[in-house]
Amino acid sequence: MTDDSYVPLPGSERSPLPGLEPAGPVDGAARIEVTLITRRRAALPAELILGPATLTQEQFAQQHGTDPADLVLIREVLARRGIEMTEADAGSRRVKAAGTITTLAETFGATLSMVRSPHPVAAGGLAEHRYREGSLRIPAELNGIVLAVLGLDDRPQARPQFRIAPAARPAASPAVAGVTAGGAAAGPAAAPAAATSYTPPQVAGFYQFPPGTDGTGRTLAILEFGGGFASSDLDSYFSGLGIPTPSVTAASVDGSVNQPGQDPNGADGEVLLDIEVAGSVAPGAAQIVYFAPNTDQGFVDAVTSAVHASPTPTAVSISWGESEDSWTAQARTALDQAIEDAAALGVTVCVAAGDNGSSDGVSDGASHTDFPASSPHALACGGTSLQGDPATGAITSETVWNDGSSGGATGGGVSDVFPVPSWQATAGVPVRAGGGSATGRGVPDVVGNADPDTGYQVLVDGQSIVVGGTSAVAPLWSALVCRLAQATNKSLGLIQTLLYAGVVAGATTPGFRDITSGNNGAYAAGPGWDACTGLGSPIGTTLLTRLSQAG
Repeated sequence: MTDDSYVPLPGSERSPLPGLEPAGPVDGAARIEVTLITRRRAALPAELILGPATLTQEQFAQQHGTDPADLVLIREVLARRGIEMTEADAGSRRVKAAGTITTLAETFGATLSMVRSPHPVAAGGLAEHRYREGSLRIPAELNGIVLAVLGLDDRPQARPQFRIAPAARPAASPAVAGVTAGGAAAGPAAAPAAATSYTPPQVAGFYQFPPGTDGTGRTLAILEFGGGFASSDLDSYFSGLGIPTPSVTAASVDGSVNQPGQDPNGADGEVLLDIEVAGSVAPGAAQIVYFAPNTDQGFVDAVTSAVHASPTPTAVSISWGESEDSWTAQARTALDQAIEDAAALGVTVCVAAGDNGSSDGVSDGASHTDFPASSPHALACGGTSLQGDPATGAITSETVWNDGSSGGATGGGVSDVFPVPSWQATAGVPVRAGGGSATGRGVPDVVGNADPDTGYQVLVDGQSIVVGGTSAVAPLWSALVCRLAQATNKSLGLIQTLLYAGVVAGATTPGFRDITSGNNGAYAAGPGWDACTGLGSPIGTTLLTRLSQAG
């Protein structure tokens, strides 16, 4: 086999992006680092993915990580082409490879240019980035060994799934100053009559999170792709709730760091929402917030870093995503397999299902699901509009969150790329909206309050605001998972196998409040599982009983 023999890399194809503006050539002499994803040493057995059996990090790396012989070969092949292997993590099957842009592009068959392209998280709506089209290649010696090459094209990949309530409906100022530790509104600091908003502990009260639990002894990982938090905000927020500030640590991935104070209406809003919801509902859990670049490379590296960390987290909360077809197949597979790793390690990955209804914000007139929520190994978290009495904890109304095209709606639908998982087979997942007979993984699995008009009182960059979106539901469910794990003294991993146990199409599942009113566009709520609200919103005490009885 010659040194210049190459083969195509399956799944690496990129279609042309619309609305591009040229931004000049790339600097070929600049040095960058790409991520290579390798094959498993041995396939993961179904019983490890489905649980309850789990592996330690060491067992996982030895049995299902990268084979050491593969790492030796990768290093040799890259070195012959002037590329340095800077890091290798056998457990997460990641290899970091660094070189000049010219060298990396030539090795992997990419023609790179600088462009500006439309993206909702970019300043002014246009992001400047490296860009490529078509497929990649790899040295033939690595065929079947290297499964993905990420980082040559560094376009923004995902959007945060949060919505700020209309300015006409702010929280009282300060939002949390008059709220008791139990979550009941106290006096004039409650939200004004024109608004409906709650503290996260009030929402947890509506959902009957198990008493006597706070997540103590558990680690909760939160993934962020921009923004940051200031300790002063956290101290002020939790003090206002009468809750000691939980342990919150920032971790850097691929050079990204905690950068607060940039934009309270942007990524900072996402970061603080996630930390404050999770921290006020499960204050005993230690939070680690992973900051990574908003690229497919950064996303995969963040998930693998969190899942394979020590100590192993109980839950991972992800409130960012994008429609399935915006990801390359190689990135989608790498990320899905990282979440599959989580299941085998006993980690539950909770992912926001999206805030743009059944279209997921795609303007082609078809229905789309958001990824990574659509991964069959993720707990997809959709959204409702919740009305209730915080003083009694009674819910008076809960419907599908749908405020129309300008106000957002819960994501949900049927995956285009993932088949129906075994545990969802009897739930009654419909055929995909738009005709035909195709079905697939149904989204979401569960829901919680997400409507900004019934939103969460949070503190962002010193400003008291009300925020909604399925972004709030992922950390809410992550906190619930930590409390359930604490109460049962076990990790829950792919919790769907337990939640869906005995599910019957059209019937309410024990432990859930069945949401039967509303729609998210192409899909309507109804009895039992549906593609707007999944199994429903949690009844925490009943879920604890079910999980305890499951052994």
